[in-house]
Amino acid sequence: MGKGGSGKTTLSSLFVRRLAGRGLPVVAVDADINQHLGVALGLDEDRAAKVPALGDRLTEIKEYLRGDNPRVSAASTMVKTTPPGAGSRLLRFRGDDPIHAAGQEVDGVTLLATGPFNDDDLGVACYHSKTGAVELYLNHLVDGPGEYVVVDMTAGADTFASGLFTRFDLMFLVAEPTRKGVGVYRQYTEYARDYDVAIRVVGNKVQTEDDVAYLRDHVGDDLLTWVGQSAAVRAVEQGRGGVALEDTNTAALDRMRAEVDARVKDWDKYQRQAVEFHVKNARSWANRATGENLEAQVDPGFRFPVAYAG
Repeated sequence: MGKGGSGKTTLSSLFVRRLAGRGLPVVAVDADINQHLGVALGLDEDRAAKVPALGDRLTEIKEYLRGDNPRVSAASTMVKTTPPGAGSRLLRFRGDDPIHAAGQEVDGVTLLATGPFNDDDLGVACYHSKTGAVELYLNHLVDGPGEYVVVDMTAGADTFASGLFTRFDLMFLVAEPTRKGVGVYRQYTEYARDYDVAIRVVGNKVQTEDDVAYLRDHVGDDLLTWVGQSAAVRAVEQGRGGVALEDTNTAALDRMRAEVDARVKDWDKYQRQAVEFHVKNARSWANRATGENLEAQVDPGFRFPVAYAG
């Protein structure tokens, strides 16, 4: 995540490629309405445009996920924050389900995409209706150690427009060594403070030690690592290949992976926060929109089957 133009998609693609290159299983999710992750991962424009859009299949996704959960009366009453309960279908990482089936395989990576706005959306739809598919996916996903889901988010603080930000084990904030870059960091940490959400800053477009010092002065210990100018990235952007990523930048990606691997999942917290944001959404708009009391969708006895997660 980060401000527009900070290099979120570039860094996401580098991280995904590095994980896949080490033989690790990866799902990459393009959750930005400006869909560029597929191209960054190596698809041509035509193939990238043909990746099935999750945002266009919300009814099918909801119908599948609700399963025979008696608290969810119909797919039409299931909103993006609806948490799982008894009878819901949980998702296994890269499992046999309609969501993963919509993915495009790219060099060992499963690419999922929310999809861009289309003509029918313009003027009548909010892009959160698209990213809601990602929230439902993460709300119902039970992933295990060594399984990586990398989400390229929308620009700015829109990550915090719903409970989506609580679904990540770790959020990487891509920040340039500029006032605007660190300004976004302050905004994000303010939003995340009350929710025990982990944020680490990855500096981008770093050229000198002064740039590193600038970032460290403004974000302190949250600065995890940084990526410098790269001839390899420039070659990819120009449609050329065969240029190896620099050792220093590869080390930065490995530092990111180590930080993710060090996180301990708290499944009870995930569910507690999912319920909290669902109740907020129900009271603020969803009850009126559906004509039902969606707080009744909360299953107080539900627990994620941690053994199932491996």
